[in-house]
Amino acid sequence: MPLRIDVVTIFPGMLEGFFGSSILRRAVAMGAAELRAVDLRDFAHDARGTLDDKPYGGGAGMLMKPEPLFEVVESLRGPDTRVIAMSPQGTPFRQGGARRLARERHLIFLCGHYEGMDERALATLTDEWLSVGDYVLTNGALPAAVVADAVVRLLPGVLGGGAEATARESFSEGEGLLEQAQYTRPPVWRGLAVPEVLLAGDHAKMERWRKNQMLDRTARHRPDLRTN
Repeated sequence: MPLRIDVVTIFPGMLEGFFGSSILRRAVAMGAAELRAVDLRDFAHDARGTLDDKPYGGGAGMLMKPEPLFEVVESLRGPDTRVIAMSPQGTPFRQGGARRLARERHLIFLCGHYEGMDERALATLTDEWLSVGDYVLTNGALPAAVVADAVVRLLPGVLGGGAEATARESFSEGEGLLEQAQYTRPPVWRGLAVPEVLLAGDHAKMERWRKNQMLDRTARHRPDLRTN
């Protein structure tokens, strides 16, 4: 049974090319995933497609109205649905979260715009909030696409090569380390040589080199991973 992903946004066109390319396209073609961009304007209550209004209490910007949000989720939700709000206030999205969501059967991503969504929709409709980083974007479609990509590539058979295809990537090791440096042919390019340990064929030495590389790269580039 494929993983169904519905991304609710006022900019469905932003996702059309993304969903029809690369690994996501492959996942759909092989029946591992169903991906759909749902236009929230289809649930507006007037001919102008109004989705926002001024917030009570004042403040800059406009807020997404609750009625369309409730109605779109109610039209899509099933018994196995998990509803996720993309928000800079959400839990940081990490590889462990991608693995968890890849075990779901149906995901709905609510993508905010303007100053965000009415709290009644957020508090009542959603199972969790996710953030892809401590910064603010113009809307939630791009973060939802990032999460969808990270999740779909983990579905069985999508990448090929079995579980090993993702088992040794950055953040996937038990210690949460970055992946080691990698090389391909030629063995020497413009005086830059592939490490001899990778050419000698001693698997025990290669595994020790790999582990030392992971520790070194993590310490240099992401020391926060070793302190969390």
